[in-house]
Amino acid sequence: MTKSPLDNSNIETVKAWLMGLQDRICTALEQEDGKATFRQDEWQHTSGGGGRARVITEGNVFEKGGVNFSHVKGDALPPAATARRPELAGRSFQAMGVSLVIHPENPFVPTSHANVRMLVAEKEGADPVWWFGGGYDLTPYYGFEEDCEYWHGVARNACEPFGEEVYPRYKKWCDEYFFLKHRNEPRGVGGLFFDDLNEWPFEQCFEFMQAVGNSYVEAYLPIVQKRRQLPYTEQQRDFQLYRRGRYVEFNLVQDRGTIFGLQSGGRTESILMSLPPMVRWEYDWKPEPGSEEARLYTDFLKVRDWV
Repeated sequence: MTKSPLDNSNIETVKAWLMGLQDRICTALEQEDGKATFRQDEWQHTSGGGGRARVITEGNVFEKGGVNFSHVKGDALPPAATARRPELAGRSFQAMGVSLVIHPENPFVPTSHANVRMLVAEKEGADPVWWFGGGYDLTPYYGFEEDCEYWHGVARNACEPFGEEVYPRYKKWCDEYFFLKHRNEPRGVGGLFFDDLNEWPFEQCFEFMQAVGNSYVEAYLPIVQKRRQLPYTEQQRDFQLYRRGRYVEFNLVQDRGTIFGLQSGGRTESILMSLPPMVRWEYDWKPEPGSEEARLYTDFLKVRDWV
């Protein structure tokens, strides 16, 4: 772990930027929906800090979405944060970030997820240890190659100023992370995922997190605009609800962010806002061979180089 000087002014700068990012994303999504607005709940963490939970429901486009900001503190890092860093066990911590999940109603519009965050682990008599993490990923129900290419193109462009190797590295990490081991399938078509980022100077790591966070709206909204008016059938809606089950399974079984939030005593309503409002499970369901539903599995739920 890198040891770098860090003071409260650095932390407050990151916090202010994250709160501004939450504002900008919510404004853009409200404008795109044209009907629904975000409800905000402010909450306090029992051991310090708190957050702003924002949820949008029953809109023209977005059936449910959450865009949360949190800044929580604790006396000891939870197991989800120290499993890969046992040397930090017992340190107090601060964790701050913006996390969002958007579930559109139209099955031709993909679900999207994004998160950017910073953690600081502190111990008396030792320098604080800090790192950044985050990324975004796309979960289509009906695949369009041009959408996937566009999504990954924006992700690559956001990474490009930081080195040619950054996008391939974090694209690969995303493919590996958002993989349902018990189903042996990816959650979607990926994007970016990074964690434990402190190999660059603090300012550069912060700039990279900003680049990722700022590019989410650019990556997602053009896809929403292209697909939101497409007519769909009840059968296609049922398939969307079936596939949403995979989203629930991943978030409750594997997601480190969900586990960290619950282990650190975070606000349960905010942590579980990522779950869709409607979902269904079918026993041993299989798509019809040659159908568009089958094509999702054969052509999209696989590791591919999209750009």
